[in-house]
Formats: sequence, C-alpha cells, structure tokens
Amino acid sequence: MEMSVVGKSEKNAEFDRKLSQRLQLALSGSKESLYNAVADPAPEVMKAALRNPLIDENHILALLKRRDLTDELFKTVFNLETVRESHRLRVALAQHPLLPAHLLLQLLHHLYLFELVTVCHLPGLSPDQKAAAERAIIQRLPTTALGNKLTLARRAPPPVLEALLLEGEQALVELCIANPRLKESSISLFLAGPKANAETISMIARHPRWGNRRNVRLAILRNPRTPLVWFVAFLPSFPLTDLKRLFHSQKLVDLQREAVKEEMGKRGLVD
Repeated sequence: MEMSVVGKSEKNAEFDRKLSQRLQLALSGSKESLYNAVADPAPEVMKAALRNPLIDENHILALLKRRDLTDELFKTVFNLETVRESHRLRVALAQHPLLPAHLLLQLLHHLYLFELVTVCHLPGLSPDQKAAAERAIIQRLPTTALGNKLTLARRAPPPVLEALLLEGEQALVELCIANPRLKESSISLFLAGPKANAETISMIARHPRWGNRRNVRLAILRNPRTPLVWFVAFLPSFPLTDLKRLFHSQKLVDLQREAVKEEMGKRGLVD
C-alpha cells in the first residue's frame, strides 16, 4: 500500500512538472510553440498562451476552432486587444457555437450584413441570440442597397423576410414568396397592408404555394386593390358565410362588392 501511494505521488509530481513546463512555454515561447499551446488540453495552458506577447491573429483563429472552450476562455479572448482590432477575429468569435450569449450580443453591431445572416443560421443558437441577430439585420434595411436586399430575400430567416416583403418592392416580393422560410402569417400581413398593389397581389395569387391557401385567398379578396379576375377565380371556392362577410366588408370597392353579390346570386341568395 505504501509503495502504491509513493508511486502515485511520483506520478502527480511528474504531471505537475510537465504542466509547469507547458505553462512556461505558453507564456514565453516562440510563435511556433504557441500553436501547441492553443491546442493543449489544459485550459490553464490555453489561457497562458493568450498572455504571450507574441500571440497573433492566426494563433487565436486556431484556438477558436476548438469546441471545448470555457466561458472564462471566451471572455479572455473577447477582451484581447488583438480581437478588438481584427474584424476577422470578431467574426470567428461571433460564429463560434459555444460563445456565451452576452458576448455575442456585444459583437453583433461589429458584423457586416451577411455575416449577421450566417450567425442567424448557426446550429444551437438560442432563440434570444437569433432574435437579436435578426433585429440587427432589420435595423439596417433602410440603408441597405436593393441588390443586397435581393440577396437577403434568398437567404434570410423568416422575420427578415417579412420585413423585406412589407417593403412592397415587386422584385423583393417575387423572391420572398419563393423562399421556403416565408410564413403564411407574413403573406397575410402584407396583403392587409398599404404596400400590396395589383401586381404583387396577383403574383401571390398565381403562386403554386400560396394561391391555393384559404386564408391567403381570403386576404387577397379583402384587399381593395385586388384585380376582379381573382374574385371570379376564388369566390366559387368559398361558402356563403364567407361571401356574406366579404359583401359587408368596408374595404371592398363597388366593383368588388358587385362581384361578391353576383356569386351569391348564383347560389340563390340575394342580400
């Protein structure tokens, strides 16, 4: 038993000696040796490497490829002057799946538009983190060029798509309604809003994904700017209860109301 304790003590001493050597090398070693330090399994060695005056962007990028970093290490990296001065490092930090939420929120305003989109699609992102990134994108839309908005319409998450759709630009509407991430509630909101016009309403009405949905059709028929052709096409698919509500809607123009009245008449009901 005594021999076993002695052997264990010797092993611990050897481990401590090797750890001490690695710590010293991390603190004062060469640029080349720093790559070993940031790959070291011991968190204290990694943290020591971050205090080495020779550490540069490439060493930190290597460190950020790891998926076993602690919150304390992330905080240390975040506060490095090298990181504050390097957009590339801020992006790598923001896109790390384990970055604590409060640090990500501080980084969002440093990112470019499509870097924010990448953050939105990161796996494992919390709802609050994702919502913050989406808000950051939406806040930039008023000053975003149309070409970038068109690219966004192909890649953006649902809340950003809704914001783009509500702008009413025909080219944007076309791309937004083709994006599988767009939600029906966003379509209904657009159709009830002031930016929907005859062209964009018709675009939605013709779309194979949206044009056959009952709620979307109702939203189309409630819009005073909807062309009569869609009343002729859609009214026969609705029951009389819906037709009555449509007929008494204050939003319809006279010609639209006449179309509803005519359809009711075909069914033997005259209001």
